[in-house]
Amino acid sequence: MAQEAQAENGSNASPVVFAAVKPWLVVEAPKANDAVQFYKAAFGAEEVNRVNHPKRKAEQELPLVLSAELKLGSSSIVVSDLTDDAPAPVKSAVSGSVFCLETEDVEAAVSKAVAAGAVAEGEISEGEGACCGGRVGRVKDPYGNVWLICSPSKKCADVAA
Repeated sequence: MAQEAQAENGSNASPVVFAAVKPWLVVEAPKANDAVQFYKAAFGAEEVNRVNHPKRKAEQELPLVLSAELKLGSSSIVVSDLTDDAPAPVKSAVSGSVFCLETEDVEAAVSKAVAAGAVAEGEISEGEGACCGGRVGRVKDPYGNVWLICSPSKKCADVAA
């Protein structure tokens, strides 16, 4: 779904259209490769692209990851190692990120994430938030990110129809 942004003065001249949003998760080096493996195991992510640090391949057993793009359903995320000498968009690891995943089988998704190394936070319940209107489970991944695993809400389903 594309979103249009109006010019700052409120005019409709030259709208900017966004085709996608790709969250970029920066993890403490050298944990990006582990994070990629975790997201594959926990959420069934598919790695579609990877760029390793060009100068560090010979210096380390595992090269640092400049960016690894993962496909999750119809969306994508990017994961990278935090390095001082890389052209990363941020220079410190970010914590406190929350992501919402929709699925019809919340229980199985939470169980799969926990089996891969996530920690369940609380019990699965009925959600009332902006992201989740149906059943919702909450897990924290080994890198500090919180994932709300939700059944599609009726409100979202009505909008899509």
